[in-house]
Amino acid sequence: MAFFLYSSSINPLVIPLVLVLLFLALFSIPATSTSRKVVVQNHNSKNHQITGFKVSLKHVDYGKNLTSFQRLQRGIKRGKQRLQRLNAMVLADKTSSSSTDSSAVESPVNAGNGEFLMKLAIGTPPLAYSAIMDTGSDLIWTQCSPCKDCFSQSTDIFNPKKSTSYSNLPCSSELCTALPSSTCSDGCEYYYAYGDYSSTQGQLATETFTFGESDAEVSVPNIGFGCGEDNEGDGFNQGAGLVGLGRGPLSLVSQLKEPKFSYCLNSIDDSKSSSLLLGSLANLNGSTSSHAIKTTPLVQNPSQPSFYYLSLQGITVGEERLPISKDTFSLQDDGSGGLIIDSGTTITYLEESAYDELRKVFSSKVNLPVDDSGSEGLDLCFKLPSDSSKVDVPKLIFHFDGADLDFPPENYVLLDSDLGLLCLAMGASSGMSILGNFQQQNTLVLHDLQKETLSFVPTKCEQL
Repeated sequence: MAFFLYSSSINPLVIPLVLVLLFLALFSIPATSTSRKVVVQNHNSKNHQITGFKVSLKHVDYGKNLTSFQRLQRGIKRGKQRLQRLNAMVLADKTSSSSTDSSAVESPVNAGNGEFLMKLAIGTPPLAYSAIMDTGSDLIWTQCSPCKDCFSQSTDIFNPKKSTSYSNLPCSSELCTALPSSTCSDGCEYYYAYGDYSSTQGQLATETFTFGESDAEVSVPNIGFGCGEDNEGDGFNQGAGLVGLGRGPLSLVSQLKEPKFSYCLNSIDDSKSSSLLLGSLANLNGSTSSHAIKTTPLVQNPSQPSFYYLSLQGITVGEERLPISKDTFSLQDDGSGGLIIDSGTTITYLEESAYDELRKVFSSKVNLPVDDSGSEGLDLCFKLPSDSSKVDVPKLIFHFDGADLDFPPENYVLLDSDLGLLCLAMGASSGMSILGNFQQQNTLVLHDLQKETLSFVPTKCEQL
């Protein structure tokens, strides 16, 4: 213990100096804290800086006692509904663009739904939710009270009156003008429709969103989102709303002003969580080899600007390049056709003529009898021999612009020895083609919106 003695012989100017030094020493000692929560500013702040963060993703069938085949079947059923939505979007766009009567133009429709739920918290104090991650749409929204028409959800419905950081957006805001359909009353009111006639309607507002794990959370204020008081239709009740990760200004990645995001999806039969990486964590610096990185340009479709289109130029099965035209997967002048990469569709759907060629050549190279029962919901299945460990399947390579994606067998066939079946996890589409999430298993998929590229890296997703 130190004592300071006053003496008349001491210069009186020394005492104030000592006290000042003592004060500085005491308050320069770093405070200890058990929290690693980081508060960052978003695009509305001049001091914009986003640190990287990881969000856990869980498949919508996570925790259910299902076989791999059952999971795939459920995903295919949802995927067909999503494919119908996507086709409805293109049809609606073609109808509106060809109509000369402005009164006949309906509100745009969006993809909606998905296969993975992401953890987040909304408001101050933060309330935890699970929301559907959707790379095929833009709007972020959750159900809000008072609810006129809301679906059942496992968590409490968000009450904006209980949050100190909630604020309605004015009609003059950039995000309001970016909405496909809005009205102006008590602030900006939105209407967002999806391809199967489900929709969300309510107030466009800003709120603080918290992401990441409990020991390394990141809170971002002033995120624009839809506070939905009228939410109709099926398919949203897996979560409490939806987080759009599309290319439009309303999406989470656009609002963060961080031009990259990536995700890594575990295999369909894995009980472990998958990962969504945003901010500075969305990079390829940790890749073991640059040779493993496959990068291809993103393609813009003015008719559907939110989707991540890729240029697929050909397909090889085994050693045989399929005899399909190079423009089979090209975008048409009316915005139809093309191929998108989508985390919310389970299996890959290819333009019908290309799929027919793939099916024919693939069947000729698998030395197994075809199963014609159709009971598994997949178009092409084979009967397994008693010793299924000796089954060989041909290689499958998608030739994108500048990148040949050589799929591992587990990313395009599913084997079930109990059922005695081996099936190709692909299907046909009359119009838009989709690279589904089954083909993206254990692959880090990096979207770079600044460079307008998409990269694939084989990755053990559970190790991220």
